[in-house]
Amino acid sequence: MSGLTVPPEIAWVVPIIIPFIIGLLIGFVIKRTIKLILAIALLVIILVITGYVSITFQDIYDKAMKLLPTIIDLGSSLGNVLPYSSLTFIIGLLLGLWKG
Repeated sequence: MSGLTVPPEIAWVVPIIIPFIIGLLIGFVIKRTIKLILAIALLVIILVITGYVSITFQDIYDKAMKLLPTIIDLGSSLGNVLPYSSLTFIIGLLLGLWKG
């Protein structure tokens, strides 16, 4: 039983296309995540202004201090996995952020 083989004529394309696709997908995810975070922040601001929710600066600070170490650890682990030094990854990421 043989594994998945790529014909030698197109084998040179694979290391170029894969980082591009990964960058494109991450760009889409980042852009959508930023839009979602902004929508949630706007909703919270509206709820605070209208009085439905009461949030103090200390509450926000405490939650941030709980979540930031987790976010930093996740970002560090992703930095070890992603091909961020590849030019095609960066192009895909920028395209995903722009068109996403």
